[in-house]
Amino acid sequence: MSAIQTLEDLDLDNLGGVTTFVRVDFNVPLKDGKVLDPTRLQAALPTIRELTGAGARLVLASHLGRPKGEVNPDFSLRPVADTLAGLLEEEVSFAEDCVGPAAAAAVEALEPGRVCLLENLRFHAGETKNDAEFADGLAALADAYVDDAFGTAHRAHASVVGVPERLGRKAAGRLVVNEVTALGRLLSEPERPFAAVVGGAKIEGKVDTLLNLLPKLDILILGGGMANTFLAAQGYDLADSLVESARLEVAREISQAATEQNIRVVLPEDLVVTNDLAMPMRVEMVEAKSVPAGTKAVDIGESSRQAAGEALADTRTVFWNGPMGVFERPPFDAGTVAVAEGIAASPGFKVIGGGETVAAAARAGVIDKIDHVSTGGGASLEFLAGKTLPGVAVLESRS
Repeated sequence: MSAIQTLEDLDLDNLGGVTTFVRVDFNVPLKDGKVLDPTRLQAALPTIRELTGAGARLVLASHLGRPKGEVNPDFSLRPVADTLAGLLEEEVSFAEDCVGPAAAAAVEALEPGRVCLLENLRFHAGETKNDAEFADGLAALADAYVDDAFGTAHRAHASVVGVPERLGRKAAGRLVVNEVTALGRLLSEPERPFAAVVGGAKIEGKVDTLLNLLPKLDILILGGGMANTFLAAQGYDLADSLVESARLEVAREISQAATEQNIRVVLPEDLVVTNDLAMPMRVEMVEAKSVPAGTKAVDIGESSRQAAGEALADTRTVFWNGPMGVFERPPFDAGTVAVAEGIAASPGFKVIGGGETVAAAARAGVIDKIDHVSTGGGASLEFLAGKTLPGVAVLESRS
């Protein structure tokens, strides 16, 4: 991948009064008209402040949820504008639409160094379809483009690729640059030993990432429902546990590839099982090869936690995606917390990604010990799979 254009390429000294379309990721949880978690808004603040400090007229655009191309008040970004104003400690105007007269009027009223947030991009079906007319309407609002939404970089949507294709001045914001730099470090020359800790419910969506990372790995630690499938592929009876039966052969192929490349694979030796998640009447720790009938694995056991910690102790690079169990339901979060603490204790460069993973690290109290917390989710996995991200490719420098 070529070097991407950054804010320096926009010529910040001459950005005063320039209307700049900034694609942000404000897809945040709302309840009763309030933002529950402002993390994504906070992540965008460095780019916003740098651009307003240069005197640019900022037009922020984001999606929220999946309104399916129709106006739905439940997915309005108006509450986000109010929260952002509090974080910036200055007024943030709000446009009732992202294209058309309402958007144009809101942008026209912007003073240099001020911010306007457009209404939800996905209230228009043209956003996800990268419709030419819709992209024209968005691009008509500005003279320059900045993408600070890495989480949507894998989507060829109108605001992600259509707008920058139509504007001559374009660049990646600080958040996107940080993501590409940190994730790129895992793919280029990672310091060894390099460990990947991969959990979550399913293998699906992570196969290409695993296969692309394997040649660079020394250690692969598996947990969660994903580990169940790998154990089942080895002939273990997981009783009522979540197992992707259709992915057993894929699990065997990944295990075989790891063996051939002398990668140490750490699978759970023991598991915490229960009869029912909602009303657990039976909870016990058992060997992975002896899961009782009528129970399901919901966490890794004590021996597995120790094995993961030992494997992580001397690592110089770590990537973590996916919890080790049903971490959102204590006490089934103990394995995930233990692994999070083991990752935090590693002396190496540590990267975590995925909403559940970030939440788990926060619950374990180790976020401040992680070198890079990716906001990307699916985009991070596709980047690490070696795939071209449309939203990043469109920002590449052209000779």
